[in-house]
Amino acid sequence: MKITESPSLYRHLEKMDTHQLLVNINHEDQTVALSVQKALPQIEKLVDAIADKMLAGGRLFYLGAGTSGRLGIVDASECPPTYGVPQGLVIGLIAGGDSAIRKAVEFAEDNTEQGWKDLQQYQVSDKDVVIGIAASGGTPYVVGALKACRANGIITGCITCNPQSPIAEQADYPVEVITGPEFVTGSTRMKAGTAQKLVLNMISTAVMIKIGRVEDNKMVNMQLSNDKLVNRGTLMVMEDTGLNHDDSRKLLLQHGSVKKAVESFRLMT
Repeated sequence: MKITESPSLYRHLEKMDTHQLLVNINHEDQTVALSVQKALPQIEKLVDAIADKMLAGGRLFYLGAGTSGRLGIVDASECPPTYGVPQGLVIGLIAGGDSAIRKAVEFAEDNTEQGWKDLQQYQVSDKDVVIGIAASGGTPYVVGALKACRANGIITGCITCNPQSPIAEQADYPVEVITGPEFVTGSTRMKAGTAQKLVLNMISTAVMIKIGRVEDNKMVNMQLSNDKLVNRGTLMVMEDTGLNHDDSRKLLLQHGSVKKAVESFRLMT
């Protein structure tokens, strides 16, 4: 039996009161970060491989089904506004297509050929990296896609929560975060999903830093897509230039990013 499908360590959940339920869920959640810590050497290798490909003009693809697919899409969608990279540098794909983001598509994850077909729509090539995400490690949509990628010389990675899984066999850079049984047996949107989210945060953040999208500890390339971000950017410009609030805001809006605004100021002074 897969570890992610093994029986919960807790029995008769329906007899627990609310406090007991929350305490026990929280206790299980606290184990997730330690499980991720054990996989840091694997994550490090994957991050370095992605950064190398991106600096050479490649892209990153996430591929998954259900919760795993949705988590990949969330991570991909947050890269452009956070780091100012173009749409399409990080791409998330889910079994069943965009409609599956909100509503499960029956049996979409069981198609072994569709994942590769979905990737081909983006002209995936050996310049890119494809990461399969599957808590179980056996999702046919993902396994089939990674197998086809390897046959075409494309670097592959994976994020899974079971050891020695089919998805890891097809990954050049497997990341195995063994989170153990779920509080509700088999509900991998819980600990496994949390682990996947933590790993995705690490991958995208570390890669964006390594390709130069962060300076010091600041998102100097973030998109100015709302008032909150304009205000945040204004404060950054003020800190780096010594200008007052109004002049900093004007300079920021004129140039469209903190990085460009500060660079412009330095050229003028």
